[in-house]
Order: sequence, then C-alpha cells, then structure tokens
Amino acid sequence: MNATPVISVSGLTKTYQSGHHALDHIDLEIRQGEIFALLGPNGAGKTTLISIICGIVTRSAGSVTVGGYDIERDYRLTRAMIGLVPQELTTDAFESVWDTVSLSRGMYGHPPNRKHIEKILKQLSLWDKRKSQIMTLSGGMKRRVMIAKALSHEPRILFLDEPTAGVDVNLRRDMWQIVKNLRDDGVTIILTTHYIEEAEEMADRIGVIRSGKLILVEDKTSLMSQLGRKQLIIQLAQPMTAVPAALASWALTLNESGSELHYGFGDTAGTDSIGVLLRQLDSLGIAYTDLTTRQRSLEEIFVNLVEAEA
Repeated sequence: MNATPVISVSGLTKTYQSGHHALDHIDLEIRQGEIFALLGPNGAGKTTLISIICGIVTRSAGSVTVGGYDIERDYRLTRAMIGLVPQELTTDAFESVWDTVSLSRGMYGHPPNRKHIEKILKQLSLWDKRKSQIMTLSGGMKRRVMIAKALSHEPRILFLDEPTAGVDVNLRRDMWQIVKNLRDDGVTIILTTHYIEEAEEMADRIGVIRSGKLILVEDKTSLMSQLGRKQLIIQLAQPMTAVPAALASWALTLNESGSELHYGFGDTAGTDSIGVLLRQLDSLGIAYTDLTTRQRSLEEIFVNLVEAEA
C-alpha cells in the first residue's frame, strides 16, 4: 500500500439551506491502494461526505482533491478517476447486463473495450448473466451489476456506500472477497457500512464519524490494540452474591448468576497482573474451575466511541 494520499479533504463543511450541519470541518487523507472503512450511525454524514468527494453534492467550505486535482475546478478529470456504488439499486430494468455495463463506460467518454467488460463481468460472477435483463436478477446480482458499472470506466478509486445492505451472509462474504481482489489490483476502496464485522474483516484503516464530525481515524490493528481491551473470565466453583471487599481494587464484575468474575485488562497489564489476581483469589480461598480470555470486538469499541462523543 502506497502512503501517498490519493484523496485529501481539508476543513470540509456542509450546511444545507435548512440550517442542518451535515459535515463539520472534516480533515481526512485516503492512501493510495488501501481499504478505508467509514463507520457511523444513521445521519452521521457518511453519504454526504462520499457525495461531495464524488461531485454529487456541493461543499459549503473546505477543499477536496482527488489525485491532486480539485473536485470542482477539475470536475471531469476527478470524476473519471472515481467509481461509485450507491446504496440504491438504480439500473435500467429492461437492459441486459452487458448493455448496461457497456453504456456506463461510454458515459465517461471511454471507447468500447469488450475485453475489459468481459473481465469485470467474470470477476463479479456475472458472465453467465451477461444477456439477462436486469429485472430478472436477484438483489445480490443487481448489487454486483452496480459494482460492474462503477468499474466499467477503469477507475482507480471505488466508493462503496453500504455495499452489502440487504444481501444474505453468504453473498456478503463473496462481496468481501471481490473487494479484496480489487484492492490487490491496485484500486483504492472507500466503503461505508453498518456491519462492523465488514470493517473488521476488510479494512486497513477505520474512520468513525458522528454528527458530521470525524472523531477518529486509525489503522485497524492499532485501534484494536489500543482500545480492544481483553477480558479474563473466571468461572467460579461457587457462585457469589457480590465481589469481596478484599478484591475491590481490581475493578472486577460479576455476571448476573454470580458464577463468573470478569476482569478487563490491556496489553500493558498483561499476564503479570493476572497472576497476581489469581494468587489473591487463592489466598482468599476463592476456588475457580476455568479461565478464559476474549478480545473486545470492534463493535464494542465503536459503540463506546460513539457513546463517549454523545
């Protein structure tokens, strides 16, 4: 992955005539060749941000460049670099898959290229459906057609706005593999998603947006390391009604049945603190039958971040 930013956003603000502040001074750089996941609740500003970068919505203030070019001053040039797969399925129901994808390429001023259209239809498992009318396809196949249209003019940047909304789990995983293959081909991917597992599975970096403000941008692995605290679960031999006072300094919690003690720790605490805790349990005569640890999920991190900013 190249560290050079292919998209640079600085001080980006969007205020609608109603007075609604959709975006508030967004600063963001997207690196060439990465998968960047933008997470946020409904109404957070995800689609507005994408729409401005793609030239669909006009910014109120700030600057946006794509490949070093201003998105408004050099609109045709920057738009040609971008493919967009919107949330809504908007295809001509009576056209064939081949025709609708080929037409989309022509709309960007590119000459016909049968080999390229054939390549992306095969990549997206649409080749056998190339002569089918869009109206006869399943929702998942229509979503693939939308991606094919977005790739028809050979963009180097692909925006996916909720790419797996409304598709089943198996198809969702197929789509994840498609996105990874595109990234391997050098395409920069920016996706918005409600599925935290999607970001956890695919993203190189993650941004969290809330109420029009970008509250965090971080490498996924670093984010998981910094915020994804681990939890030790101690299965007790005998249930408790409360954590003993002698263990108050450990910030332990009991589950509802009183059969488990839970202890949260980070990488810096590590196994040393666990050993001390277990020795203290022994000294107090508290018997346990099992020990397990689990890593906090990205979903839990996301929920805590959003709640903290509320």
